[in-house]
Amino acid sequence: MKAIAIQTYGGPEGLAVIDLPTPAPAAGQVLIATEAVGVGGVDTVIRSGALAAYGFKEGHIPGGEVAGTVTAVGDGVDTSWIGQRVWGFTGTGGGYAEQAVAPVEEILPLPGGLSAIHAVTLGSAGTVAHFGLRHAHFTPGETVLVRGAAGSIGIATVQLAARAGAAAVAVTTSSAERGKRLRRLGAAHVLERSGDGGEGAPTGYDVIIDVVAGEDMPSFFERLNPNGRMVVVGAVAGQPPADFGTKITAAFQKSMSFATFSAATISQADRCAVRSEQFAAASRGDLDTVVHEVMPLDQAVLAHQKMDAGEVFGRIVLTP
Repeated sequence: MKAIAIQTYGGPEGLAVIDLPTPAPAAGQVLIATEAVGVGGVDTVIRSGALAAYGFKEGHIPGGEVAGTVTAVGDGVDTSWIGQRVWGFTGTGGGYAEQAVAPVEEILPLPGGLSAIHAVTLGSAGTVAHFGLRHAHFTPGETVLVRGAAGSIGIATVQLAARAGAAAVAVTTSSAERGKRLRRLGAAHVLERSGDGGEGAPTGYDVIIDVVAGEDMPSFFERLNPNGRMVVVGAVAGQPPADFGTKITAAFQKSMSFATFSAATISQADRCAVRSEQFAAASRGDLDTVVHEVMPLDQAVLAHQKMDAGEVFGRIVLTP
């Protein structure tokens, strides 16, 4: 089968098409003939080498979510899965390939009205958005700022917060055109990437969901209202400055909170329940899935170049 491997950590040019044997599903796993592969921000971080210390070696195949048809199952898996079209979470990688394995407890049947392309646009992102807001203890009537709202996680967060009764949802993004699109999805205020601008926008926020992190993150912590909560759900811009803790302690009397969130801390049953609800909502047209572009698998380098350049609104999807 064809797959995309990180042959050299660094820029997108380190990705390469390789030939591999078709993997055999182990006990508790299924084999999926992939129809669509989601390109996530975490894929670019892994490709850069920033997470090499966590066990990601050169030769790693990126990609955490796929959708397609189950073609084989491992020991202990009901054979009725064979032939079903499913969304699957492959874990820390293995998705950029014509065939991918996933644990059977991490797959879901695709509703009839949801394509494989739209499933990988929503599957992981919608779950992070839902539980990220819950981690922030968001309640109706509060103001929410979504930093880095043009990606799939940000787009899902904007919709979920607005539909759950936020007093106002503000977003940071890089262009007026993106701002218009985010307004159609539920944003009331559009700010510059710095957090400035946005006539009539709140001066402080009860909840900030941050997909970006990086050096500028402390300035957003300072935009919290008293008792406000900031939750970082991604780090596409890298780590915050080493002295970020001083910003937290300096705001001691405002009782503000800072947290990180990973969907890995949520039980598999809870993740699947929420994902199933969101898939059903998307198939009814009640939740928008925004696809930036569909590209062939062998154009993964170009896909990552677009991600690195900040050109993507929604999600790029690769198709074998």
